[in-house]
Amino acid sequence: MKRVESGQKIAPKKKRDLKKWAPYLFISPWIIGFLAFTLGPLVFSLFMSLHDWPVTREPVFVGFQNYINMFTKDPQFYKSIILTFKFALIFVPLNMIIALILAMLLTQHVKGVKIFRTIFYLPSVISGVAISIIWGWIFNTKYGILNYLLKLIGVEGPKWLVDPKWAIIAVVVASAWGVGSMMLIFYTNIKSIPQDYYEAAVIDGASPLKQFFSITIPIITPTILFNLITSTITALQQLTLVILLTKGGPLKSTYFYGLYVFENAFKHQRLGYASANAWIMFLVILALTAIIFKSSDAWVFYEAEVKSQSKKKKKKGKK
Repeated sequence: MKRVESGQKIAPKKKRDLKKWAPYLFISPWIIGFLAFTLGPLVFSLFMSLHDWPVTREPVFVGFQNYINMFTKDPQFYKSIILTFKFALIFVPLNMIIALILAMLLTQHVKGVKIFRTIFYLPSVISGVAISIIWGWIFNTKYGILNYLLKLIGVEGPKWLVDPKWAIIAVVVASAWGVGSMMLIFYTNIKSIPQDYYEAAVIDGASPLKQFFSITIPIITPTILFNLITSTITALQQLTLVILLTKGGPLKSTYFYGLYVFENAFKHQRLGYASANAWIMFLVILALTAIIFKSSDAWVFYEAEVKSQSKKKKKKGKK
């Protein structure tokens, strides 16, 4: 009888242990994937950055020499990183403005809005290779459709992918083609705003423009923060379009940092040096993200804060 009683006591304990570990079992595929494909390669790349690691020879430990050479003996490092920041300064605001405008248009109650939503989103699911091929045709100087349309209105189109002045603009325009995901995030957030706010604003005599800047923008600032960070990271890591559209040219006018790292690794076969390049960009992105988060205290408002501010304004109005 004692054995049966003891067995009955142990069974619930095993059941509790199983319930305790069940969540970890469910997320174990993600944990394994993160360790194998994210954290593992990240740590290994740091290890590689401390070595002279050619593809055909044995690696040699050099300490921080790769980092020292990068900052003191490689002028292309500074040129590429400055060019990448220049691209980001154009790409990020342009993409966010286009995405926000499209999201606002999709919130209008017009016939066929669902079709337009699909049309605007579709380009974002197309691969970077396909987008590069399409825009390569569009920007072609001889038979490109863009220069053909400009010629119809009497404008001589530039040599988009051949002229150093226009090549970076061409890459920005091609990159903006995938704005659909950001647009959808804005659209979802805008649709979730209670209509009571707008109805109250209409009663107070606020114009649609005033409603946009006084209601819509403050409420979606958390989404703006998210899109700002993700688009900044995307801009600083741009690689696919540059390789396929311009190959870094002409005259290295689109030789972005991602291409610089790629060529150091696979063209010049300096894996250790390329790993050091990648870690510098990782630290730059980390620093920029921290700065954006820190600045968000001044311009990001959450719904509770917006409500409290509107209540204060109403109290002041009554007084």
